[in-house]
Amino acid sequence: MRIVVSTLFLFSYFLWGDESEVAVLSRRDTLSEEIQTASDPYFEGYIQALVDIHYAEYCVVVIVKDHKVWLANMPNNKMIANSIVSFVLDVPGVEAVHVLNGVPPEDKELREKYVNRPRINGIWFPQMTELYLPMIADPRNVTYTLGWRSGDRVIGAKTIDISLGDDFPIYRWLDAFWGGDIQIGIEAGIWSVFNMDPNPNIAKGWGELVNTDFYAGVPISMALGPWSFRLRGYHISSHLGDEYMIDHPEVIRLNPSIEAIDFFTSYQATEAIRVYVGPGVVVHSDRTFPWKPFYIEYGTEARFLGSKFHKQRLYGTCFLALFWRNEQELHFNFDGTYRAGYEFSKLQGIGRKFRLYVGYHHGYSLEGQFQKERTHYFEFNMNYGF
Repeated sequence: MRIVVSTLFLFSYFLWGDESEVAVLSRRDTLSEEIQTASDPYFEGYIQALVDIHYAEYCVVVIVKDHKVWLANMPNNKMIANSIVSFVLDVPGVEAVHVLNGVPPEDKELREKYVNRPRINGIWFPQMTELYLPMIADPRNVTYTLGWRSGDRVIGAKTIDISLGDDFPIYRWLDAFWGGDIQIGIEAGIWSVFNMDPNPNIAKGWGELVNTDFYAGVPISMALGPWSFRLRGYHISSHLGDEYMIDHPEVIRLNPSIEAIDFFTSYQATEAIRVYVGPGVVVHSDRTFPWKPFYIEYGTEARFLGSKFHKQRLYGTCFLALFWRNEQELHFNFDGTYRAGYEFSKLQGIGRKFRLYVGYHHGYSLEGQFQKERTHYFEFNMNYGF
């Protein structure tokens, strides 16, 4: 708990520091007067360069006349499109921003630029954005996490949890089916839990590695307007830690290992609220730890009180995330994870983010061969990922 409080204090000092200094500093202060009053061709090139740096995967075309900006070739993902508009509108000197969606402007000069804009079919290895955003309250989110659990009756009352994982996009098709973007990639990660107060402690270690889950998956995602979808095939296998086996020689190691397929649908109801749901099927499980096939997961996220920190060039917002799952193997009983915290990103709404949050889990353990045991615990986590 002391670590969490100290971390929050350091971030507060880093972001706000001397309030009088932050109050007078804005993004306009970072631009010269020449840029803010530049001619349209110069201003157009400047904004185009900014958009290309931060949103290179979408090949957005910037058109400027009288310091009014038209954006063509915009992505179909509503959240990403809104993020681009907000980014451009925040550039000092921009009078207005208009999005061109298939209808060229009446102005002859703008019409010629719009019609002759470049077109591409797809992008190799997109890195800046995701089509299907991760569900941040999902305790099996593939990301980088370091956290502290309190009160876990299965793993230990004092537990450290660590996850290492990422999504590696391979190819993204632009304007594919029904005008949506489609992406295929690879996911990989691990989740490990350490009991920091083991009893007995035969291994005489500082902590006890209880379990590690290994994950690999192939997600195919699609985004169209406020909707996004993800079809995923994946594998998870679990392994008890060496220290745990030494401290508990009577435990028989099982082999919880599954291959499964799920399909999720997400709807961005507003810029602040998102809901999602996804059924899944376990197509194979190890005979030492059989698992019934059907499950469903669903949840919602809300973001509010967003702020731009011009001094640090960051965007921050509060969030509240809720996640539930019901599994046939567990008699479709409710299992829920609830998280609230603050996230930082370089761009509004998209890109990789750093999160600080507190959470509560109530239902079943998620760790290996302990998955059928009931538990509940509080968590304090730091997280980095999409």
